[in-house]
Amino acid sequence: MPTQMQIAEPLGVFAKKTRPRTRRLARVLAAALLAPLGACGVQRTLPPPATPHDYHDRHPVVLSDAPQVLDVFPSSFRGRIDNDTQGRINEFVARYREFGHGQITMLTPVGSPAAAASAAEANAVRRALAYAGIGGNIIGGTYPVTDPKLAAPIRLSFQSLKAKVAGRCGEWPRDLASGSSVDGWENQTYWNFGCASQATLSAQVADPRDLANPRGETPSDIELRMRNINKMRRGEEPSTMWRLKASDISQVGGS
Repeated sequence: MPTQMQIAEPLGVFAKKTRPRTRRLARVLAAALLAPLGACGVQRTLPPPATPHDYHDRHPVVLSDAPQVLDVFPSSFRGRIDNDTQGRINEFVARYREFGHGQITMLTPVGSPAAAASAAEANAVRRALAYAGIGGNIIGGTYPVTDPKLAAPIRLSFQSLKAKVAGRCGEWPRDLASGSSVDGWENQTYWNFGCASQATLSAQVADPRDLANPRGETPSDIELRMRNINKMRRGEEPSTMWRLKASDISQVGGS
């Protein structure tokens, strides 16, 4: 029958053999838990901002198919259009030839005394269009006048390529000085920033296609090129030299 000393000795030997193995397992588990924390200090992936920082991305200028409208107000004299109205119609037709497609629509107003006066000049407007070079490519129609106190022009329109801002200006989805949140602490541009500039640019551009693709280069001036080359061969300055003659201010006017 074994004694107490003989039983305790194998247990002590078993404990000594399992302690190093337990410590190695603890080290492996600690390294596995600390690995993601160590990686966070090396690589950080931030989520994209909810609001674009650049106003070109927040309010982009896009090209769309939109109507070009010209309102012709009553201005005829004995059935003829005055010179100013004829000039506007000529410019309208020139833009139609350059950018328009389809047919020109001419709408005459109905439903008020002013509408009757404008409708009486429909034939004069047709003759003005024919004078500008547009004869039979016109679709006629009417539109109701909602307010009889307002002017009721004859409305000319056609479809063409137009540049405009994709969204609407004047929207304020976030408070600039909100005390209930930390949105104003981020030092970022507000939502409506740059929208007016983009809208003005799209309205002022003469050819909307220039915003998408650049124009081709025009041929160079051969005479100017040869003149500058000859000046360089003679050792002269090819740039333009401006010479101003000084004058006494007191002698101006003969005094």
